[in-house]
Amino acid sequence: MVASVEQDVIAWRRYLHEHPEISFQEVATAQFVYDLLSTFPNLTLTRPTKTSVIARLVGARPGKVLALRADMDALPIEEENDVPYRSKNPGAMHACGHDGHTAMLLGAAKILAQHQADIAGEIVFVFQHAEELLPGGAAELVEKGVLRGVDAVVGQHLWQPVPSQTIGLRAGALMAAPDTFYITIIGKGGHAAQPHFNVDPIAIGAQVVTNLQHVASRLTDPLEPFVLSVTKFVGGTADNVIPGSVEMCGTVRTFKDELRDEAAVWMERIIRGVTEAHGAAYQFVYEKGYRPVVNDEQVTAFVREVLEEAFGEDVVMPTVPTMGGEDFSAYQTVAPGTFFFTGIQNEEKGIIYPHHHPRFDIDEDALRVGVKAFVAIGLRFGDRD
Repeated sequence: MVASVEQDVIAWRRYLHEHPEISFQEVATAQFVYDLLSTFPNLTLTRPTKTSVIARLVGARPGKVLALRADMDALPIEEENDVPYRSKNPGAMHACGHDGHTAMLLGAAKILAQHQADIAGEIVFVFQHAEELLPGGAAELVEKGVLRGVDAVVGQHLWQPVPSQTIGLRAGALMAAPDTFYITIIGKGGHAAQPHFNVDPIAIGAQVVTNLQHVASRLTDPLEPFVLSVTKFVGGTADNVIPGSVEMCGTVRTFKDELRDEAAVWMERIIRGVTEAHGAAYQFVYEKGYRPVVNDEQVTAFVREVLEEAFGEDVVMPTVPTMGGEDFSAYQTVAPGTFFFTGIQNEEKGIIYPHHHPRFDIDEDALRVGVKAFVAIGLRFGDRD
């Protein structure tokens, strides 16, 4: 079945890669998906938002309802790949594989729509906008009731750390909660030759960065996954001027809600202590991102059974959690769900660059794996006990 759409899926992926649109701006992308789905039989289409598309397929027999999800947005990155399908939109690039996700779900929808007679229950194809930017498209679609009545939701991510032609799957915690923090250190600017007349926010800020590392190294359980990274430090305009303030931001990653709350308290305590010790002031904002992706045990067991039957046990491999985040977790708050990794790493083809890199690309042979996985799950789920 997959062979019948394989070349289409590659072509769709390349078209989407050439025409990337960043989060909440996927107008042309959504229209492309809608127009293409309109040519498939037996689908009912809706547009819950202007940049998302939902397709519903009612099977020939009663059964359970499954949602299959793909995200569609690109990143604000200038592409550096020299390929025929290079991005034509300056400053935007599919550097995370969402073009492949969309193409794979389109391919699965085309196949499953043609096999309505073999399907029990209903399949909801979710083409989601804005995975890369808070508050995220998934939460918006949940609010619109897209998953109302759904018995389970399944998604996949083309994943560079996993070898091509394999699938990484695990029950339980898979992806972390990605929180963001913003810090402003407010000192007193002046001439760099007279530091004793000033309150140097750069020197103080450097101590804040150093001391924040104690949250991970000394305040949290070393067996508990936790990451705190300061990723931006901005301040100053000239070599002989101490600025009045500096700004920092960064991310906290963890799997436990209580640890997210504790981290914010610990961070502010450190920031307050360092700044007060040096006569400075501060502003601190801790912004919670997506919830962690935690795969349901029963749905994961079903997906593992289906995928091992479709591909063999040597293809479906156990995978490890990642501190990356995903708004697929929003769907898991209203329906049990499983998210798995479809490998794209292929050194022989030069597919070696990580997600969000300007030279990120995928092994397009992985697309047929993703399509086959969606189709196999879709054909079986409706009859699940």
